[in-house]
Amino acid sequence: MEEKDYNFSWEQLGDIEEGRPNLGNKTSVAVYRLMQYTMRAVLEKEYGDEQTRLMLVQAGRLAGREFCRNVLDTSLPLNKFIAQLHDSLLDLEIGVLKVEKSDVENLNFIVTVSEDLDCSGLPIKGVTVCDYDEGFIEGIFSVYTGKKFDVKEVDCWTTGERTCRFAIHQIS
Repeated sequence: MEEKDYNFSWEQLGDIEEGRPNLGNKTSVAVYRLMQYTMRAVLEKEYGDEQTRLMLVQAGRLAGREFCRNVLDTSLPLNKFIAQLHDSLLDLEIGVLKVEKSDVENLNFIVTVSEDLDCSGLPIKGVTVCDYDEGFIEGIFSVYTGKKFDVKEVDCWTTGERTCRFAIHQIS
């Protein structure tokens, strides 16, 4: 996947401490989901389900790349990098990352994210909904390794699972 140049920089997130001295950097999951799912509804109406899914993956990929570049230490060995990613996702209350399977030689992984910010507690729909998360994980792994990845959500709260499960495969 070619890395496109989007008009985004980490600085656009602003100085949250200065801007929100009383409220800080926390908000409710419901408010986050209100933004995400209303935006998704508008995009689906305007562009259709598949194009919306692709746009959410692209946005997640951009976010994952920037998150990796600005929050994570890419000089760490893989096991320490994954531990740092786990801790960062936990500290930011995004979710609880766990590696279920790891093929380090081929850079293929199965990871779960429990208590996922995007979907934990949503009604069962029979389809996965964490398109943004697919891109986010892909962006992180791509920046860390310098390689291309395909990330697919294979289980989701909305498919009846109690955790989101992602298959991560290096693209040769």
